[in-house]
Amino acid sequence: MHKLDERLSNTLNDLRSAGTYKVLRNIAAPMAPVTVIEGIGEVLVFCSNNYLGLANHPAVLEAGIAGLRQYGAGTASVRFICGSFECHRALEQKVAEFFGAEAALTYTSCWNANEGLLPAITEAGDAMVSDELNHASIIDAGRLSRASRTVFAHSDMDALASALLETGAAPVKFVVTDGVFSMEGDVAELAKMRQICARHDAVLIVDDSHGTGVLGENGRGTHEYHGLDCGTADGVDIITSTFGKALGGGNGGFVVGSTDLIDYLVQRSRPQLFSNALAPPTACAALKALEILEQEPERVQRLHANVKQMRAGLRSLGYDVKDSPTGIIPIIIGDTAAAIQMSERLLQMGVFIVGFGFPVVPEGHARLRVQMSAAHTDAQIARSLDAFAQLKRSV
Repeated sequence: MHKLDERLSNTLNDLRSAGTYKVLRNIAAPMAPVTVIEGIGEVLVFCSNNYLGLANHPAVLEAGIAGLRQYGAGTASVRFICGSFECHRALEQKVAEFFGAEAALTYTSCWNANEGLLPAITEAGDAMVSDELNHASIIDAGRLSRASRTVFAHSDMDALASALLETGAAPVKFVVTDGVFSMEGDVAELAKMRQICARHDAVLIVDDSHGTGVLGENGRGTHEYHGLDCGTADGVDIITSTFGKALGGGNGGFVVGSTDLIDYLVQRSRPQLFSNALAPPTACAALKALEILEQEPERVQRLHANVKQMRAGLRSLGYDVKDSPTGIIPIIIGDTAAAIQMSERLLQMGVFIVGFGFPVVPEGHARLRVQMSAAHTDAQIARSLDAFAQLKRSV
């Protein structure tokens, strides 16, 4: 056995012993409020990012099928060599329009977008200041960049201002944050961050993967929730986000900002230069999902009504539930193994919710993460609360 094999085997055994070993479940039906898990059967889904219930929407499916028939599977090469389809141009124009920005560029995921953005726009001597609870894609993208990196305490505006002050004479300063923090369900203080960035001439970048389609009157995201624009001097400079959550649930991500930014990324962003474009079915499905959101903003209101109903029900059962205007409801458990065991008990009762622990969240802060959808019915929420009541009695 090679040393690598021994290391891998030992680590996997340690994870199994600690009760933190992850299992990839096979889903035997489309993702919706009710799906089928192989070996378990029909379950209620409260762990998906399907915030607007569009992952299995008939119009989204038909748009994807039509895209496959019209364009085929893809160009079989990167965009600067073989070009783009009309569906890519239409999607990028729609994304820019939806966010009120000058331009947009699509990537194969938001992780890909973050790693395509930050290393491309930073140079040696620049400074990057990042919230300590930012998504792993921001952390890894920062490591790939040429900027110095400073982490500030979560949502601590005084710490942010101090970190920026310490960047001194850096040619360009960047502040990077999640819009919605996926494990906490809380929202970045973008209005305050904008003011601090203005004082320090810093560029404000927001990954709004869990805010797009969720926050703001029209579902445009965290910047709309705070009354800010995108790509203007008094708003958010750059936004990255995803089609893989509220906007259809497939894959794909994007960057929105100024025309010069997007043109620069076309020239210099390595994931953009050396990866194929989105598959046409994905691009067409995402475009249709955006159109549905614009035509049916009531889906956003329905989502928030469902969140309010679920949060109130959990609190009435005695669960420790954090406040949040998002579609994420964390239930703090503490111990990682306990959180995972509780999620397994819920699954046995037909409710699909995932337990998260270290290293996804800090030691001692393990949780169950409930994620709501506009497609959940009152009856489905009531059934899930019945399961939580049974769980409470059993622990």
